[in-house]
Amino acid sequence: MYNILIEFGVPKKLVRLIKICLTETYSRVRVGKNLSDMSPIRNGLKEGDALSPLLFNFALEYAIRRVQVNQDGLKLNGTHQLLAYADDVNILGGSVDTVKKNALVAATKEIGQEVNAHKTKYMTVSRDQNAGRIHSMKIDNNSIERVEEFKYLGTTLTNQNSIQEEIKSRLKLGNACYYSVQNLLSTRLLSKNLKIKIYTTTILPIVLYGCETWSLTLREERRLRVFENRVLRRVFGPKRDEVTGEWRKLHSTKDS
Repeated sequence: MYNILIEFGVPKKLVRLIKICLTETYSRVRVGKNLSDMSPIRNGLKEGDALSPLLFNFALEYAIRRVQVNQDGLKLNGTHQLLAYADDVNILGGSVDTVKKNALVAATKEIGQEVNAHKTKYMTVSRDQNAGRIHSMKIDNNSIERVEEFKYLGTTLTNQNSIQEEIKSRLKLGNACYYSVQNLLSTRLLSKNLKIKIYTTTILPIVLYGCETWSLTLREERRLRVFENRVLRRVFGPKRDEVTGEWRKLHSTKDS
């Protein structure tokens, strides 16, 4: 670990200070008013330590850079596909065998990190519904579960590359946020401009999270438009009929 920090250009003085902080450390467990005996921490990082995520990122980045240099796999824009954000790593390959042969597992094991097989999933994206079903993937003799969809960085990915489930999830989260602030959107104490700002800063980012990657159909566009119209009706309130002088509530004729 300390050699990795030096390789990334961390001053040796800071490396020595980090080593002092992590050497001969002990932990105790409190249950109610009872405190356990001290037990030494011989490997890994201290749970909750501010240094832990930083050191983890250094180690993972070191392993990923080694794999990027040596790996012969799927390329996109000239780079090998290892998508990593903190400890959420996504390995892409043109085939199941390519993913199996990925060197990331071996590279991380060399520096003391291990892949949790129980938290790891794999998915096959293909027009053939049966693609990948005859294959199995294992890490240290532990089988990896095959899934039809999974969440990566908050976005739902499916084996059919469909965004219907993602739109459904986004609208569900948007509705939850809308109901939490609907009293603010309907009150007369706030101006319409301020209500619009509440909508654009709290609700809209939740609904449109990851929308840069969406390929929308007319049906999905209509669902998003219906949701926005419902929020705007709450913001602008009822409308006065110029002919009868009566107030009527705005509504959509294509709610679905």
